[in-house]
Amino acid sequence: MLANYTKEFSYNWKLAAPVILGMLGHTFVSLIDNIMVGQLGSAELAAVSLGNSFVFIAMSLGIGFSTAITPLIAEADSENNFSRGKSSFKHGLFLCTVLSVLLFGLILLAKPLMYLMKQPEEVVELAIPYLDLVAFSLIPLIIFQGFKQFSDGLSMTKYPMYATILANVINVALNYVLIFGKFGFPEMGIVGAAVGTLASRFVMLFYLWWLLTKKEKSRAYVTNIKFFVLHNRMIKKIINLGFPSAMQMFFEVAIFTGAIWLSGLLGKNAQAANQIALNLSSMTFMVAMGLSVAAMIRVGNQKGLKNFKELRRIAMSIFLLGVNLAFVFALFFLVFHQHLPKFYVSLDDPINALDNAEVVKIAAKLLLASAIFQLSDSIQVIILGALRGLQDVRIPTVITFISYWVIGFPVSYFLGKEEAYGSFGIWLGLLVGLTSAAILLYLRFNYLSKRLIIQEENTI
Repeated sequence: MLANYTKEFSYNWKLAAPVILGMLGHTFVSLIDNIMVGQLGSAELAAVSLGNSFVFIAMSLGIGFSTAITPLIAEADSENNFSRGKSSFKHGLFLCTVLSVLLFGLILLAKPLMYLMKQPEEVVELAIPYLDLVAFSLIPLIIFQGFKQFSDGLSMTKYPMYATILANVINVALNYVLIFGKFGFPEMGIVGAAVGTLASRFVMLFYLWWLLTKKEKSRAYVTNIKFFVLHNRMIKKIINLGFPSAMQMFFEVAIFTGAIWLSGLLGKNAQAANQIALNLSSMTFMVAMGLSVAAMIRVGNQKGLKNFKELRRIAMSIFLLGVNLAFVFALFFLVFHQHLPKFYVSLDDPINALDNAEVVKIAAKLLLASAIFQLSDSIQVIILGALRGLQDVRIPTVITFISYWVIGFPVSYFLGKEEAYGSFGIWLGLLVGLTSAAILLYLRFNYLSKRLIIQEENTI
């Protein structure tokens, strides 16, 4: 009966909504960044896109790794096992801190690659000083993710949202005064946007920690942490969960980053259009990401309770909710695909009028492809959350690699050439990769959940 699934919608949404709002907050700031930077010209917008492409790859590894914390906390919480929960959090936070510093260093070492990627020279020159600061902001961001995933695991999803909202307000205010030189501040251009991002991420981290120290359920976890008293067994457990999860997110983010680089081969206008379509698509993707976290929490709870029939029913209810919302977003992009890109560039700018008109035209076409892959993108990330809740990460990692890099990227590469379909061909490859991932991951979850139910019945 359909009602068995729809009756869970309310609680699923209650869990997911704060996560969605927090993630949308990050994306909204990126939207504001892009709109503000877009007023400076298409080269500046392309430079932010290129710089962020390096940061997104590193960020995907850090955020993906941190997701190992949530199912461990959710399972310990359902079992009322505080000591195991605190150990999971402490070791996870330590590893997130170490990883954040390593990723910052790797980005600095990777900067010379920009000159080898055949990107427009003016774009590279603008991107490098922007990248230095945004790369450093990865350190507070990934440590924040450790606290966020812990908070989510306790089903306290609204506190990371509060921290994100505060950071967004600070980021937008700093961007405005620093990009354009308002209220006596120096006019820093896109470097001003990077300064705003860096400052807001430090505020976000410390504010979330402060909030968690004030709540009875979380206070004992986040205070008196013996940070360097570590146990190899727990470190190995988190790495065994976190590394495959990091690679799953890396494979997906990397193919979208590949789309940025392939777009750069077509010129700065194609790259700017790709950034617009990617930014808009990422806003709807955040809704699916929130539902993915809800799936991770609820499946992790049911795994701790060893109630596998409920686990499958609850997971299916979240899948169904995600499909319904993705269908609405697909219709939205189909109806407004020609209008949405106009928010990002100034068509009245006489100097860049021709470039900006071309950017809008290309971006509108890309949003048609995005409309089509809303369903598959939503399904694949929500199912990944459910599989992480089951602590099943290795086979899904293989699935994501095959889907995006064996199936999807070759399509993007061959159809994305100027003599083929150009930017639209690149996004057709994304569509193929996401659809492959959605199908294969569903088959994996279907097999695992049914097997667990059969094992549960055989033990009765």
